[in-house]
Amino acid sequence: MTSEEPPLDAAIRGLARGRAPARVLRDVWRPGTWTELDARIRSGHTWTRFERPTHDWLRATGPAVTPGGPRPTEGQLILALCAGEGLVREAALAHAPGRPAVLPLVAVRTADWADPVRARARHVLAAALPGADDRTLAVTVPVILRVGRRLRGAEATALLRDFLRTAPAATVTALLLNRDRPTRRLALDLAVERGLLGPGELARLAAYDEDVAVRDRAAGAALAAGVPDETLPLLLGARAGEVRSAGVTALRGAGRAAEAEPFLHDRSALVRACARWVLRQDGRDPLALYRAACADPATVPDRAPLGLAECGERSADLPSLWELTGHERATVRSSAVAGLRVLEVADHARLLPLLDDPAPGVVREAARALLPWADRLPEDELLRRTGPEQPLHVRVRALRLLREHGTAAYEETARRLTEDPDPVARLRFRRALGIEEARPRPADGRTRFWRF
Repeated sequence: MTSEEPPLDAAIRGLARGRAPARVLRDVWRPGTWTELDARIRSGHTWTRFERPTHDWLRATGPAVTPGGPRPTEGQLILALCAGEGLVREAALAHAPGRPAVLPLVAVRTADWADPVRARARHVLAAALPGADDRTLAVTVPVILRVGRRLRGAEATALLRDFLRTAPAATVTALLLNRDRPTRRLALDLAVERGLLGPGELARLAAYDEDVAVRDRAAGAALAAGVPDETLPLLLGARAGEVRSAGVTALRGAGRAAEAEPFLHDRSALVRACARWVLRQDGRDPLALYRAACADPATVPDRAPLGLAECGERSADLPSLWELTGHERATVRSSAVAGLRVLEVADHARLLPLLDDPAPGVVREAARALLPWADRLPEDELLRRTGPEQPLHVRVRALRLLREHGTAAYEETARRLTEDPDPVARLRFRRALGIEEARPRPADGRTRFWRF
């Protein structure tokens, strides 16, 4: 393979020369690898690079396999399963049983446009699934779900669901560790339907899975199954806010509403809202707790000022928020500025100096608070903050605010900063203005773009 040759073209070349699929195919766990391989071979584009293999082991007039006849290599079988001729694809399927390496392509053929190919592929897949090991299923199930979104792919997905509803429990739970998110979602749905997971196992999935849909479903199932002692700590300690919020809400049903108080200062707005609801249901006033927390600068929690703004009163609580914008901890300062934004404070003269804060988080919140009124800010004050002597985070936010003016000064400043010789600074400025950056051209020759 040369550095300019697309990886799939190199893989097809290797298959045609008799190399094993495991040696030439990359990222077989990705369903897109198999669908792209099929499309690439059927397009005929890559056949111009090497001699097209013969199919003398196929019986193009029918799907029967001659006993004792020639047996194709896995590479030959893959090429035939993706051939442009429907008769070749149909005949190749007769050689697929007992060849787990090609089962993902059998799954692709279940959504084939040709009826005979589609029917035979479904028959082969239905016979192969019960005997497939976990490794084969880990590669094949994501492909079935991918092609299931196609016009003719629903039957294969239904076949898979029927198989998993009666498969051994270990087969279903193994798919919960799959790298493909739709596969994990399907496995979780069926595991819950079959009662294969206890509340603790569901809570662990909710706490640690990276997919928001899996986390949400697992948390809901864990709470529906009961709230044993090992479940709540996992939910309350989860990284995702929606999972923590489910745990906080469950505190009331568990008779432990008082434990929701620390979550009044959570980093997630959803968790803070759930904590306030739980405490109100328990007869406690969250607003009084927030005011008491913000009264002592030495012990104020980091996000207490923002929580105060979310449920406080503008006339009574603004003085506390302004005072906390000068707190020694940056997280408290940024929380206080965010609280001013929540209360829609439009005091430009007091907000503008906050753009000079040494903490990027404070400047970010100050810029967000000023953005609705950016066209009313003094242009010279914003231009001064885009100068090279200013910290990068100040320059980026000042440029974003200056954009709302739309003047010739902004156009010149934007041109200068988005062409900054420092690549890090240039990227930050372009991201702030939503400018598209072309990525380096990948090996397959296609250009992709980042949208910032």
